[in-house]
Amino acid sequence: MAEAPSQPASGLPVHVGIIMDGNGRWAEKRGKPRRAGHLEGVKAAKRVVRAASGAGLRFLTLYTFSTENWNRPQTEVTYLMFLIRQHLKSETRFYQENRIRVLHSGSAERLPQGVLRELARVTADTAANRGLTVNLAIDYGGRDEILRAVNRLRADGRDGPVSDGQLRAALDHPEIPDPDLIIRTGDERRLSNFLLW
Repeated sequence: MAEAPSQPASGLPVHVGIIMDGNGRWAEKRGKPRRAGHLEGVKAAKRVVRAASGAGLRFLTLYTFSTENWNRPQTEVTYLMFLIRQHLKSETRFYQENRIRVLHSGSAERLPQGVLRELARVTADTAANRGLTVNLAIDYGGRDEILRAVNRLRADGRDGPVSDGQLRAALDHPEIPDPDLIIRTGDERRLSNFLLW
């Protein structure tokens, strides 16, 4: 991630990261299935994107699915992937109408083909948009991003010491500035391997 540019005159942060946590626990506390919580989480994410776009925020990273989330029950993982795919399909018009650019951070190796197709389509369709940039962190982990950056450098023939700038340039999206604010929903207080660089 790049150094954060100065904050806009509005006083808004330039880049906000959100760890979307607690959806399953929220549902269980209300006697509902975890799926209901995940669906509410998607609805909340849509509201956040709309509010961020309307307020003039420049970058929003949503921690959508972590590398650790693969350890959940397979039925839950399958449902989460379904929700991600459906969200990408249903929100494209909104992204275009509001000049929102969508990016993906994370590995693509384990993601289902349907999710990969929708990510490729949405990122291509919104690439020229210059409003809010929504960075969807899917199959993302901060440690994994750093390891993938190091491996990119090695694949490019880099041997010997690596500078901060070289490693930064090999991250998923080096053009995105460091986050000014990280918000975690739910009751816990930890980074959970999010945007560690």
